[in-house]
Amino acid sequence: MADVGEALMSVLSTIRVPRPGDRVHKDECALSFSSPESEGGLYVCMNSFLGFGSQYVDRHHARSGQRAYLHITRTRKAQKEDDNNSGSGDPPKKKPTRLAIGIEGGFDVEQDQYEEDVKVVIFPDRQEVTSEDLATMPDVVKERVSLSMAGFMSADSVSHALQVQQWDGEVRQESRHAVDLKQLDNGLKIPPSGWRCEVCDLQENLWMNLTDGKVLCGRRYFDGTGGNNHALLHFQQTGFPLAVKLGTITPDGADVYSYDEDDMVLNPKLPEHLSHFGIDMMTMEKTEHTMTELEIAVNQRVGEWEVIQESGTTLRPLSGPGLTGMKNLGNSCYLNSVMQVLFTVPDFQSKYVSNIEKIFDEAPSDPTQDFKTQVAKLGYGLLSGEYSKPAPDPGDDNGTAEPRGDQVGIAPRMFKALVGRGHPEFSTNRQQDAQEFLLHFINMVERNCRSGANPSEAFRFLVEERIVCQQSQKAKYTQRVDYILQLPVPMDQATNTDELQEAERRREEADSGPTPTVRAQIPFTACMAALSEPEVLSDFWSSAVQAKTTATKTTRFASFPDHLVIQIKKFTFGLDWVPKKLDVSIDVPDTLDLGDLRATGQQPGEELLPEVAPPPLMTPDVEVKGILGSYGNEEDDSLYSPLLSPVLDDSTVSQLCEMGFPLEACRKAVYYTGNTGIDAAMNWVMGHMDDPDFSSPLVLPGCSSAPGTTPTESLSEEYLATIVSMGFSRDQATKALRATSNVLERAVDWIFSHLDDLESMEVSEGGRSAAESEGSREPPPGPRVRDGPGKYELFAFISHMGTSTMCGHYVCHIKKDQQWIIFNDQKVCASEKPPKDLGYLYFYRRVTE
Repeated sequence: MADVGEALMSVLSTIRVPRPGDRVHKDECALSFSSPESEGGLYVCMNSFLGFGSQYVDRHHARSGQRAYLHITRTRKAQKEDDNNSGSGDPPKKKPTRLAIGIEGGFDVEQDQYEEDVKVVIFPDRQEVTSEDLATMPDVVKERVSLSMAGFMSADSVSHALQVQQWDGEVRQESRHAVDLKQLDNGLKIPPSGWRCEVCDLQENLWMNLTDGKVLCGRRYFDGTGGNNHALLHFQQTGFPLAVKLGTITPDGADVYSYDEDDMVLNPKLPEHLSHFGIDMMTMEKTEHTMTELEIAVNQRVGEWEVIQESGTTLRPLSGPGLTGMKNLGNSCYLNSVMQVLFTVPDFQSKYVSNIEKIFDEAPSDPTQDFKTQVAKLGYGLLSGEYSKPAPDPGDDNGTAEPRGDQVGIAPRMFKALVGRGHPEFSTNRQQDAQEFLLHFINMVERNCRSGANPSEAFRFLVEERIVCQQSQKAKYTQRVDYILQLPVPMDQATNTDELQEAERRREEADSGPTPTVRAQIPFTACMAALSEPEVLSDFWSSAVQAKTTATKTTRFASFPDHLVIQIKKFTFGLDWVPKKLDVSIDVPDTLDLGDLRATGQQPGEELLPEVAPPPLMTPDVEVKGILGSYGNEEDDSLYSPLLSPVLDDSTVSQLCEMGFPLEACRKAVYYTGNTGIDAAMNWVMGHMDDPDFSSPLVLPGCSSAPGTTPTESLSEEYLATIVSMGFSRDQATKALRATSNVLERAVDWIFSHLDDLESMEVSEGGRSAAESEGSREPPPGPRVRDGPGKYELFAFISHMGTSTMCGHYVCHIKKDQQWIIFNDQKVCASEKPPKDLGYLYFYRRVTE
C-alpha cells in the first residue's frame, strides 16, 4: 500500500496549475464531440489541458504517458414550468429586454443549468483520488492538487472563449447633427396622437422629421410589411437627417434615426427639438414597439422552425447516420450548411471519414490545432449518427411530447476556430457569405493535401477563354482553374414583367397600404444564355494590329468536374454602391446537360494572335526610354520594359477616391480591370477590400526591381524561412513573396494556388531553379482536373434568407435516397416542398450512364 501511495504521490506532484492564457479544453473532446454532459463525461489531461471523451482518453494516455486526468460530468437540473412557459414543454426563459448578449437584461449565453461533478482520476486503472488519499500526502502535494483543480474550474474553456460573451447592440453614438440641427419655423404643431403618413395614410411605423416636422412612414421590410419608405425618400429629397419614431417618445427618451449616419443615434437636445413642434416629452406615453424591441423579437424567432417552415406544412423530424444537425454558434449557419453538403460528396467521405483511425493515430500532440484531424472529427460526427438523437426536453419528463425536430447535434467550435484562425471575417461571429466560405475551405483543403488524395479535385475544372480581335479576326486562348460557376441573373428577362410593374406602381402610389411581395421570375435558360454569350472588350490591345481595338471574349468549359457548384449571383450593388439582394425566382432544373458549353480549342484555319508583349503604357510624366533587362539592351531602345508606370484612367481613379477609397487601391483597381470603367473598377475594389495589401502601392506583375516592387534584397528573411519550413525551396518562396508584395499570408495563399507552376522550379546546384534555365525541361503540366460528360443531376442547394450575405440565415436541402431533407442548424426534417427556385448555391453531381 505504501508503494501505491508513493506512486500516486509521484503522479500528482507533476500535474500543472492552469495559468492565465493557457488553453483549457474542458468542454469538448479533441477527437469527438463528447462533452461533460455526454455519457462517461470528459477527461481533461492535467498536464496538456486537452479534453478527451471516455472512448479516446485511453488512446491519449497510451500515446502521451500522461496519467492524471480531471474527470468532469454534468447532469441537467430538473426545471419547473412557470407562468412564462408557453406550454410547449420548453423550460421557462426570462424574456430579454435589451438587445445584448451576456449582460443584465440581454440574451443569456447559456440557459441550461447543470449539476457538475469533478474528480481526479489516475490512469490506466481510472483510480479515483479520494479525500482520504490526499490526507495521507504531504502538504505541498495537497496544495498543488487543490490549486490545479481550482485553476481548471475557474479557467475559461477554449470553446467559451471563442464565443462572444458580451455584446451590447443598444450602445448608440451621439449624432453629429444633433447639437446644430436647423429646425424650420413653419408653425407646424404635432398632435399627441392620431398620426398618419402624409403621403400614404399609414397609421403605424411613423417617423417625424426633426427639421420640418413632416410625419412619414418608415422603411419597407424584406417581407413587404412595415412602411412605404416615405420618410427615407423625404431625406433623399431634402437632406434633413434626423427623425424620431412617433409612439416611442417617453420622458426617458425615444428612438431617433440618422439617415445620413445610417444608424440609430442619441440626440441630447431631443426635448428641445420636440418642443419646437409642440411635443412635451414629459407627458408622452409609449404606444409603439421601439426598434430594439422589434430586433429582439426577430432574434428570438431566428431559431424557430416556423421561420423557414415550408408552406405551413408540418415537417417530419429525421435522425440517423448522415442526418445529424449542427448547433448554431452565433451566425454560423453559413458554415453549417456548407459542411453538411460537402460531407455528402464521396471524395470528402473517403478522405476524412473512412481513414479516421489512421488520421487520429498520426495526429500531432495537440490535435485541436490539426486541420486533418478536426475535419475528420467533423465528418465522422455528421455521418456516424452517434449525435443524431432528439434533444432532451426538460419539460417532458414522461417522453410524451411531440417531436420538435431539434437534435443533440454537434457544435463545431474547434473546427470553426481552426478554419477561421487569422481570417478577418471567418474568425468572427458575424454572418458571412456561404460562397466565400466554401472557397476558403477548399483553399485550406488544397494547402493540406499536397500529397495523397485531394477531395477538392471533385469540384475543380478548367475554363477556356477565347478572345477574338474583331479587326484581324485572330484569336487568343487562355485557361484558368475554377471551382464555382457563377451564373448571372438577367433581370430584363423576367417573364412576369407586367406583374412586377403593377407591384411597383402600387408601391409608388401606396394607396392600399403594404403590398404583397412580387418576385421576378427568371428562366434558368436565360441565365445560361447570359453566361455563354460573347462579352465585348472595347479597349483590347491586339498584337496583330499593334493597337487598341474591339474584341469579343467567349467563356467555355475546358473540362467538366465530377461535382459542379453553381452560384446564382443574387448579390449586387445598387447605383449608390449599397449592397443589395435580387429577389428572384429561378426555375433551376433537376438535371443539366452542358455539353454545348464544351470548349473546342483552336478552330481549323483559325489564326492565333502573335505572342508579342504590348508596348509599355506610360503615364505622361514618365520619360519614354528603354530600361535594361530582359526587354532591351544598350544598343536597342525599341523595346521597353513593362516595369514602367501604366497609363491609368485618371477620371476613374478620381471617382473611386471621392468615394473614400485609398489612392493606391484605386490605381490598382483601374489597372487590374484594364481601364474598362468605373463599374468594373468598383467591383474589383469591393472584392479586394480585405486584402492585406489593399492600400499598398501598385506592383506590376513580373517585376523584379523597380519603383514600387519588391526586389529580392528587401524580402523578409523571416518570411522566407517560414515558407521554406513548409517544404518549399528558397526560390519558390522568393517567387511567392515577390508576387504578393512581401506579405506572408498572401504569399502562402499564392504558393498553394500555384503548385503546378512551382513543381517545375526544381532547384539546381547553381542556386537557380530549373525553370529559369533555358531548355532545362518541358513546360510544366497543367493542374490536375477530372473530366467527363457534362450531364448532371441536382443533389443539394443552399438557400439564404435576408437582404444581404452579411445578415440573415442559411439552410441547406440535400437529396438522400430520393428524399429531399432540410438541414436548418440542429433541425433535420423531411422536406415536403423544397424551394429549389430560391437557392443561392446549387450542387450537381455527374450522371454516369
